[in-house]
Amino acid sequence: KMKNKEIKILLSAPRGFCAGVERAIEIVEKALSKYGAPVYVRHEIVHNKFVVDDLKKKGAIFVEELEEIKDKSRPVIFSAHGVPKKIPEDAKNYNMTYIDATCPLVSKVHREAENLHKSGYHLILIGHENHPEVIGTMGQLPKGSIDLIQNENDAKKYKTINEKIAYVTQTTLSMDDTKDIIQILKEKFQNIKEPIKEDICYATTNRQMAVKNIAKKCDLFFVIGSRNSSNSVRLVEVAKKSGCYNSQLIHSQSKIPFDLIENSNTIGISSGASAPEILVDNFINELKNRFTVSIDEVEIIKENVVFKAPKKLN
Repeated sequence: KMKNKEIKILLSAPRGFCAGVERAIEIVEKALSKYGAPVYVRHEIVHNKFVVDDLKKKGAIFVEELEEIKDKSRPVIFSAHGVPKKIPEDAKNYNMTYIDATCPLVSKVHREAENLHKSGYHLILIGHENHPEVIGTMGQLPKGSIDLIQNENDAKKYKTINEKIAYVTQTTLSMDDTKDIIQILKEKFQNIKEPIKEDICYATTNRQMAVKNIAKKCDLFFVIGSRNSSNSVRLVEVAKKSGCYNSQLIHSQSKIPFDLIENSNTIGISSGASAPEILVDNFINELKNRFTVSIDEVEIIKENVVFKAPKKLN
């Protein structure tokens, strides 16, 4: 029998669940135990198929809009990504019990946008069109008072007649790409107001820093996460930009590229903020079945952030 190829895995840390995701999942589980099944969830609670499927088995029913909910006497939970102001209002009009699982760091951006608007600023949101977080943040303000900028090109072309302008950002962007966009805006609008505290969240920043830290040592880089998970897709981009061009997302439909792995010596692995650690374990076990694997966990910072679920669920 041929000797198994030896592969070194650099396991990026921090990776995986952030505090907002932990809290959102806990909210659905606590709601199920308090109210029984079914409870409804508007939009995927977090962008991960494994998590969503697990909660479906436990009695959660996922919908995109409140109108789809047949039995309005059942509770509904809003996903971690946040919702436009109109959604809680609609829930109240339906007399629904609702529980908001929006990440507190997203809610912070919502309040920030609202306060800036009240102080007479015209807002720019740096983010990705149609992402639920972007829809939610823009939906805090009246139409026309906040504009979306997605990339450097948008920033270069952006025009406004407003004297007072400010920007906020989506929490899960690439730090470097965002920095470049902000640079362009600052050159164009010298008095643009910036957030007092960075909007890109601690978890996004830490996961990107951790990937950057090991990418150039890797022949291949894998990020475990879903295709609609913004922060996971960003991690793949960060790995590529940081020196490991062969980087890819491993999602629920992915085929593991064993041939590429066969030709590599060092493999980097990270996971997005909505990907459970069991998916990382499963992936590593697939590799262990075929190769001789050594694992080196490279941690750049300890995370100890915890967000408590709402008291009314206890």
